[in-house]
This record gives sequence, structure tokens and C-alpha cells, in this order.
Amino acid sequence: MVRTVTVATRVILDLCGGTGAWSRLYQEAGYDVQIVTLPEYDVRVYIPPKRVHGVLAAPPCTEFARCGARWWKSKPPEKLQEAVETVEACLRIVRAVEPRWWALENPVGRLKDYLGAPAFKFQPWEFGDPWTKQTWLWGVFAHPKKRSGAIAPAKSVPGHRSCQHLRTKGLEEALLAGLPPDWVHRLPPSKERAALRAITPPGFAKAFFEANP
Repeated sequence: MVRTVTVATRVILDLCGGTGAWSRLYQEAGYDVQIVTLPEYDVRVYIPPKRVHGVLAAPPCTEFARCGARWWKSKPPEKLQEAVETVEACLRIVRAVEPRWWALENPVGRLKDYLGAPAFKFQPWEFGDPWTKQTWLWGVFAHPKKRSGAIAPAKSVPGHRSCQHLRTKGLEEALLAGLPPDWVHRLPPSKERAALRAITPPGFAKAFFEANP
């Protein structure tokens, strides 16, 4: 008997997926999206299903991102080890499930020291998202198409709209209302800061989904 493969039977693993922003379009299109993220799931001990169509991975960037370089030497080595273990767990899952395509995302930083040169680099504004945050992708996937003629947003100026009260649930509305293009780098300390910085730009997520059905 021939097994029919439909969108509904295509499993997408969203490793360290957080809010699920990267995989949301797959879920809306009817794919079986499984978000593997803390506190419910730790990728380091997660056992994946046998049949997986695609894997998205966005391991925490705190210990890798270049913007945090000034604190690297003052942090305990256990923090970096834990971060490396999380990345290795994502790659171990990829090897185990042998998906049709996979991609691992992180901001520009020292993850390249462990994984080598990234396969793809982008800025959110290259996909129509009006902010800056250089991001790298590793993996085997069709490259999403950047917008033709995309122009980098102007740098923010003193006195621009504050990021003080930004929250994950209101991010899209806040961006439309006019947050500065460097809001990612101006976020004040808060319990949501890491989650806000990790949100996948919607324009990029759409282009990736279209290139990797």
C-alpha cells in the first residue's frame, strides 16, 4: 500500500522555537508543527518522531551573539558549555530524522567558530521588516528570496520612540507604530528581553516558508 504524504502528515520540528514565530506559517498551512522549547521540552533530552519533513532550529544566542562579546570573559564557562550542548542537540536531532530540509539560526557571532561559515546571511529589512539585526543560517535549505531593491532603514536618532514597554504580544503593533530600526539593540533589561530579541522577523519567515514547502 502506498503511503500518501499530505501537508497534514508533514512534521515540522521547531527546536528552541519560543513563541513559534518561525514555524507559524507552516502550522497555519496545515503542517504538523511540533514546537520543542523550554520549559516544556529540553532539546538535549528530546526524542524526535521517526518521520520529519523539515527542521527549524533557533538555539539561544546569549552566549554566541557578538552584541554580548564584552561579557564573554566574565561569564562562567558552564554557560557556554550549556549553549554548545543545545546546538549539538539540535544537530543530533537533524542527523537522526534526516529531514528534507533543515536550518539553524543565530545572530552574527561566535557560533561560526563551532559550525563554520553560515550558508545564508540576512538583515530583517531585506525581507521588508523595518529593523536591523544581522542573522546567519546554517543548514540544507532553499535560500529565501530577498526583496529586490530593499533599502536599509535610517539609523535611529536620540529621542526616537522608546522601547521601554515593548512586550512580545504587542511587537507587531509596536513596529507599525514606529519603533526605531535598532530597537533590538536598545531593549532595556526585562524578563522578556531575550524572547523579544529572538522573535523571527515575519517577512523573513514568510519568504523561508515559500522557498521551503
